[in-house]
Amino acid sequence: QVQLVESGGGLVQAGESLRLSCAASGRTFSGYVMGWLRQGSGKEREFVAAISWRTSMTSYADSVKGRFTVSRDNAKNTLYLQMNSLKPEDTAVYYCAASYSPATNWGSSRSYVYWGQGTQVTVSS
Repeated sequence: QVQLVESGGGLVQAGESLRLSCAASGRTFSGYVMGWLRQGSGKEREFVAAISWRTSMTSYADSVKGRFTVSRDNAKNTLYLQMNSLKPEDTAVYYCAASYSPATNWGSSRSYVYWGQGTQVTVSS
């Protein structure tokens, strides 16, 4: 079955960096879009970034543009999220997810059909 397993979360101070990884298995993801979404305590789940597995086209939420970079390693079937200049408002559980939707829908969590279990990122001020 499809498995998405995130790792790399943790506790950092504001201004520091973290890199999240998502190991994907169970099917071929070449036609999929791989996304990162997050959910802060008491907040709705929100889109962070996404990348087309086939074309490498990317998309970012305005709140993370210029600070976060999404990438993938086809050979390792792994998705990454490099997070720099972290802020306390970035504190959330970060989820890796897969979607087969067109680019116009990448920002909607309802577009994603496979999800990982999430990894906690906490940024202290």
